[in-house]
Amino acid sequence: MSTSSIAALSGSQQTANAETAASSSAASGPSLDYNAFLKLLIAQMQNQDPMQPMDSSDYVAQLATFSQVEQSIQSNDRLSEILTASHIAQAGSLVGHEIVSADGLTRGEVVNARIEAYGVVAVLADGREVPVVPGVVVGSSSE
Repeated sequence: MSTSSIAALSGSQQTANAETAASSSAASGPSLDYNAFLKLLIAQMQNQDPMQPMDSSDYVAQLATFSQVEQSIQSNDRLSEILTASHIAQAGSLVGHEIVSADGLTRGEVVNARIEAYGVVAVLADGREVPVVPGVVVGSSSE
């Protein structure tokens, strides 16, 4: 086996390892950080065909795309934090007030509030629960 055949096999194995790492990280979610992206980019550069190298503008485009995705993920995380803070403030402001469900069938004074994945749930004095959704009426306690 010649040296170039060994190098080609070695390059193929490195490419396969990089593709396996990329597919396994994609399956587990967006966990690719900037350093891992740079390692993949370097592996791509090392394993490219020297007779048809990748254009430098393609590299810049990949970096820009990764940067945009990373910023979007960070923005989504911050928006999630803001939404959680909003739910906490909403839950705290409900306690002691009267609430009427969106269908008008459940009414009572809120003694507790719980935050669920979909939003806030008001717990009434009699133990019934009212999800705080559009159409719910919140007012002053009648006492």
